[in-house]
Amino acid sequence: MKVRILLVCVLLAAPLFAPAASKEIQELQRDIALLQQQVKDLQRSQDEKLASITELARQAIEAANRANTGVAVIQSHLEKSLKDQESRVVAPVVGLGSQIRDIANNVNTLSQAMSDLNSTLNRMQAQVTDINQQVKTLQAPPAPPPSASGGSAPAPAEAPCMPASSLYETALKDYRGGKYDIAIPEFNDYLRCYGNTELAPNAQFYVAMFHYGQKNFEDAVREFDMVLEKYPDNNKTPEALLYKGRALAQMPGHKTEGASEFRELIRRFPRLDQARMACDDLKSLGYNCPAPSAAAPPKKGASKKK
Repeated sequence: MKVRILLVCVLLAAPLFAPAASKEIQELQRDIALLQQQVKDLQRSQDEKLASITELARQAIEAANRANTGVAVIQSHLEKSLKDQESRVVAPVVGLGSQIRDIANNVNTLSQAMSDLNSTLNRMQAQVTDINQQVKTLQAPPAPPPSASGGSAPAPAEAPCMPASSLYETALKDYRGGKYDIAIPEFNDYLRCYGNTELAPNAQFYVAMFHYGQKNFEDAVREFDMVLEKYPDNNKTPEALLYKGRALAQMPGHKTEGASEFRELIRRFPRLDQARMACDDLKSLGYNCPAPSAAAPPKKGASKKK
C-alpha cells in the first residue's frame, strides 16, 4: 500500500522537474556546439599557418637554389678569370726568367773573358819584363878579367833571374803550400829582379805577412812600410794598413800608433771590408770608431790581387 502511494507521488512530481532538465540539456548542447566551432576555428587557423609556413619554406628553398646557381656561376667566372690571368702573367714571367738567365750567362761569360784578358795581359807584362831583363843582360859590359897583379877578387855576381811570371807563380805556390823557407827567398828574388813590375807590391806584402805570421812584428812593420811607401797606389794598401796596425798594436808601447793606422785605413777606404775590421780592432783597443768620410774610389789600373 505504501509503495503504491510513493509511486503515485513520483508520477505526480515528474512533470514539475521536466522543464528544468530540458533547459540544462539545451545549455549543454549550446556549449558543445560552441566548443566544436572553436575547434573548427583553431583547425582552420593551424591549416592557414601551416600553408603559410610551407609557402615560406618553398620560397626559401627556391632562393637557396637560385643562390647556389649564382655562386656556381660566379665560381665558374672566377676560375675562368684566374686561368686567363695566369695565362697572361705566367708566360711573360717565364720569358723574363729566361731572359734573366741569359743575361746572367752573358755576364758570367763576360767576367770569364775579362779574367782571361787580365791573365793574358799579366803574361804579356811578364814576357815584356823578361825581354827587358834579357836586353839589359845583353847590353851589360862583360866583367873584367881577373887582375894578374894579384889584386882583390871581384865580388860574386848575383844569381841570374828566372822569368818574372815563372818566379812569381812558383813563389806564390810555395807560400800557399806553407813552404815559407823556399817562398820568401823567391819573393825576395822577384823584388830584386822585378821590383818595379805590377806584381811587386804583392810579393812585398807576402814577405811582410810571413813575418807577421811568425810574430816578428818589428820586421813585419818594416816590410808593410815598404808596401805603403814604395808602392803607394796598389791593391794591397788597405790590407797593409790593417796588418801594420795589428802588428803595432801587439808591440809593447805602440798601441797608439796601431790605432792611428786603423784610423788612416778607415779614412782612406771607408767602404772596404778592411775598414770595418779596423773599426772592430779600434773598439777592442778601447777607442771609438770614427765616422767614415767620403773617399775617392780606388784608382783604375791597380795591380791584380793574387
